[in-house]
Amino acid sequence: MTPCHAVERESESSAPHDTPMVFVVDDDVSVRESLEAMVRSAGLIPEMFACAQDFLGRPRPMVPNCLVLDVSLPELGGLDLQKLIATERTDMPIIFMTGYDEVRTAVWAMKAGAFDILTKPFDDHVLLDVIRQAIERSRAAMREEADLLAIQDRYAALGQREREVMALVVTGLLNKQVGGQLGICEITVKMHRRHVMRKMSARSLADLISMEWRLHPECEPRAVLQRSFVSDGGHCAVAASPLFE
Repeated sequence: MTPCHAVERESESSAPHDTPMVFVVDDDVSVRESLEAMVRSAGLIPEMFACAQDFLGRPRPMVPNCLVLDVSLPELGGLDLQKLIATERTDMPIIFMTGYDEVRTAVWAMKAGAFDILTKPFDDHVLLDVIRQAIERSRAAMREEADLLAIQDRYAALGQREREVMALVVTGLLNKQVGGQLGICEITVKMHRRHVMRKMSARSLADLISMEWRLHPECEPRAVLQRSFVSDGGHCAVAASPLFE
């Protein structure tokens, strides 16, 4: 296998820490040079790659980013690259470039989660608009990931009994019922519940339930809702209910 070589990259150390990056993978050097100039003129940081293998060796960026990817690449194609990075780079929207005779391939790419498909030749302004939208999607995904990591850190700080109380509280059980299941008195449950709310930085029971969903997405939200959201004159009682009954 003949190794590909990436086009000269912009040095990250010379760029602002939060400047978005645009990665381009295309085996056509003229396309890479044109897109590099366009991306740079928009105030974004471009990185060019001649093949998918080189791109895979690039560490995950810690700034908002997107990938502009040619469908037809030698050896490892665009769709194959999409599959390889789908789970580990969820904050990297993929914009595919495709020819007129590759519409069916483009449909497969969209079904696999591509952000957009542009058919060659396309207008630079159209691509830049899509890139900006993809960067915003990436920025939102990174915020979501950071929020989840913060929740996981707070959850890790809970004691074992506090986790047990939290697991039962989010199902809608009252303090007395939680105490019955854990074999502890109601006043002890209230104490643990206060600690859980404080350590998790939860503003309400609904907030705590939302955190539980994010920590354990395999749980069925409807089951929690049915137990936790009590009808009160047509209103949802969770958000307005006292934190510590």
